[in-house]
Parts: sequence; structure tokens; C-alpha cells
Amino acid sequence: MDLVAIYQCLCDRTRLRILHLLLSGPLCVCHFQDVLREPQVKVSKHLRYLRENGLVEAERCANMMIYRLPAKPSAQLKANLACLQDCVREEKVFREDAARLKKLRDGFGPDTPTCVREPAKACC
Repeated sequence: MDLVAIYQCLCDRTRLRILHLLLSGPLCVCHFQDVLREPQVKVSKHLRYLRENGLVEAERCANMMIYRLPAKPSAQLKANLACLQDCVREEKVFREDAARLKKLRDGFGPDTPTCVREPAKACC
């Protein structure tokens, strides 16, 4: 993975917020919309950019597109995600995102794909 591509992906607040949310497990576009309070078009655009640059992976599950961090991230990506995880603790927007995500995850029902409800399990 190209280090410059990683940093180009990390230079946008929305993409940082998306990656931060994915540190806790896979999510669907609709979940990002709820947590980030951003329109589907904007969220999808950023997810596509992250996917094209290898920072996220996607899998279709029924009518949902599920996004996750790469199963085998490069050492450079691992290091930068660890740094992100450390740095966001001081930023209010990331704490608010985490709180909204927790509330959202607490409400997941049986219609939510297994891989999203229980991140260690396979999708569908």
C-alpha cells in the first residue's frame, strides 16, 4: 500500500470519521449516514475513495453494502489507524460519533447483518 495514498485518504475529516467508526467493526452506508449525520451521496463518495485506495473493503449482504477495514492491512495502514485511534480522543466530533455509534449498535435487530451485529462473525 502506497504511503502517499494513505495520507491522501487521511487528509479529509469525513474519511477520518469513517475510518474511526470502522475501528469498532463493519458498517453499512445507512449506519454511517445515521452516525455522521451526512447524506448518502457524500458518505458513498468517501467510502468509494477509501475503497479505491485500499483503506476499506466492501461486501454485499442482501440489499446492504457492508464496509470494513481490510482483513490484512499493511503495516503502514495499521500504524496510521493506531495513531488515529490515539488522536481522536481529544476531538469532540469523534467522541460524539462514538456515542451515536454505540447507541445505534445497541439497537441493532435481527434484520441487521450478522457481521455488523457481531463483527467477529461472517456476513450473511
